[in-house]
Amino acid sequence: MTSKDRDAHTLVRLTDVGLELADLADDVRGRKVVDRNGDEVGKVDGLIVDEAERRVRFLEVGSGGLFGLGQRRLMVPVEAITRVEDDVVHVSQDRDQVAGGPTYDPEVVVERRYYENVYGYYGYPPYWGPFPR
Repeated sequence: MTSKDRDAHTLVRLTDVGLELADLADDVRGRKVVDRNGDEVGKVDGLIVDEAERRVRFLEVGSGGLFGLGQRRLMVPVEAITRVEDDVVHVSQDRDQVAGGPTYDPEVVVERRYYENVYGYYGYPPYWGPFPR
């Protein structure tokens, strides 16, 4: 295993590190997330970044619940984004697929296999290479 393979899963929440987005116009946190049909999925609660490469890899999407209670945090790869508008992020999947997607718990240390599963769920290869066999 190369050092790149070992580090491929070292992702952190943007708010947990001393990084900032180069252009604040690129900050999608707080924007509504809608599916390919225009149906609301949730809201971008956070950005998951590759600290070493300084790239956003996932959106943390809050979905469901009422006033934050019962809300699920979902991981959506940035590859699923089809368009970004002033207050809306459009994703390529439908609402049911995103709502049924892998959840995210920032308190749990996530391993590479988790990210492989998230990418696989959405039908994208991981950013570090092809799907595992």
